[in-house]
Amino acid sequence: MQILFLVLSGVLILLSLLPFIRCQHWIFRVAEFVKLQLLVFQVPVLAWGFYLLAESPWIWAIQIVQALLIAYHVFILVRYTKFWRKDKYEKGKDASDSIKIISCNVLQFNKEHERFIDLIRKEEPKIFLTMESDAVWEKALRVLESDYPNAVKVTLDNTYGMHFYTKLKVNKSQIHYFVADDIPSIEVELETDDGHRFVFFAVHPPPPSPTEEENSKERDGDLLSVAKKVRDYKMPVLVTGDFNNVAWARSSVLFKKTSKLIDARIGRGILSTFHANYWFFRVPLDLLFHSPNVFIDKLFIYPSVGSDHFPMGCTFFIDRYSDEQAEDIEHLEQGEMSEVNELIIEGREEESDNRK
Repeated sequence: MQILFLVLSGVLILLSLLPFIRCQHWIFRVAEFVKLQLLVFQVPVLAWGFYLLAESPWIWAIQIVQALLIAYHVFILVRYTKFWRKDKYEKGKDASDSIKIISCNVLQFNKEHERFIDLIRKEEPKIFLTMESDAVWEKALRVLESDYPNAVKVTLDNTYGMHFYTKLKVNKSQIHYFVADDIPSIEVELETDDGHRFVFFAVHPPPPSPTEEENSKERDGDLLSVAKKVRDYKMPVLVTGDFNNVAWARSSVLFKKTSKLIDARIGRGILSTFHANYWFFRVPLDLLFHSPNVFIDKLFIYPSVGSDHFPMGCTFFIDRYSDEQAEDIEHLEQGEMSEVNELIIEGREEESDNRK
């Protein structure tokens, strides 16, 4: 029994410590995703250890380390619960009408197109975004174009296609390729019917994993390029998509600080979006960040549409800049902008190396 306890404790401690090592290899970065799952296992293992204290003095040391890591995980995760929720902002008289967005990594090889189309028809969002959408998906989505006359389409068959549709007025749009010429991001300046303008940014960088990218360099470089671009925008900004990252990861924290945006999940829940087929291993990969003059009414997850991701929905409105909400902005510390610039350069160099 003691051996089993030591093995389980060792694995849990190792997985908890790996993210502290600033190595971009997928082994270190994927461990960031499962913080909640680690906590679920660590608590009973810690309790089990108290029954074994008399058997070995080494167990005391293991228990102390395990307890400290549990406290750290709780400290990080508690801000994604309603215990962290602030009082709801009261809408001003000059605020925009409510705007609904639905974004979904639809899974390129998902043939159940009607399930997603039915969701859009039922919910009638002002904006919807698809990721991993190829030519087959684009053809299937054409039935919605009469209701969504404004679109930006990036049709790719490499699982990084992206399609943006809206009922709102589009003032201008641009497709960016920050670190690789086959990994797009979409930037759109929109205007509501009541005259409020804002910038919508859609992202989908590649994940670090044994089956895709060996490291997180392209992902981190892509996301931080977006962060630097929107950093000084005067207009309200909303960035969403499949980040292939969790909000508490080091690179997400740098994204939040660099962009001067707010994590919409704070106080609203972890809201895991992937993997739709394996409930215990679900993690929140589809994120949303916004500026202090964008106010989130609701953030929620829809039922499965046949993809490995759940669709994510959001309703928000635009109002005057809120000093109270701006208190949630985290600022870069000394040396962190240099780290951001270095990660962007590494992301671009990784793409160049991959082409050799």
